[in-house]
Amino acid sequence: MSLGKSLYDARKKSGLSQEDVAEKLGVSRQTISKWELDEALPDIRQSKRLSALYHLTLDELVDFDLEIKEIEHTIETMSEEKQQQVDWTKLWGKKYPVLTTYQQEVETEQYNRELERMLTRLKADYGYSDEDAFLVLKDILAQIWNSKNKKAVSAG
Repeated sequence: MSLGKSLYDARKKSGLSQEDVAEKLGVSRQTISKWELDEALPDIRQSKRLSALYHLTLDELVDFDLEIKEIEHTIETMSEEKQQQVDWTKLWGKKYPVLTTYQQEVETEQYNRELERMLTRLKADYGYSDEDAFLVLKDILAQIWNSKNKKAVSAG
């Protein structure tokens, strides 16, 4: 995504007009427009002021992705009660169909016992709660997945 698109999305998410931003930064509305259209770049001082205005770090501003920010916001603000109402398997199954079919193919009891043993060990060794142990195990699996994907990409 271009810097201009990032600036545009961050401004829109902040609910500000080009005029509002221009006034706060002491520049013209046309300058803001040029930045958002990638016709010009803000200098580092203006970039720092933009990041403060939009409540983002400079890195976040440069890489601002409205969809990701909206997903992050939804996750951060979703109540535990609402999370319990979501059928996550069905929802993720739309993207990854194996999640809706593996139960008929895989003898899950064997895996359940092994995973339960790992969860019990995490709780005993580190004093984690059930939920924390589950989250740690999930994160370990994600790290393994990411590591394998990085190796496959660098080899290919």
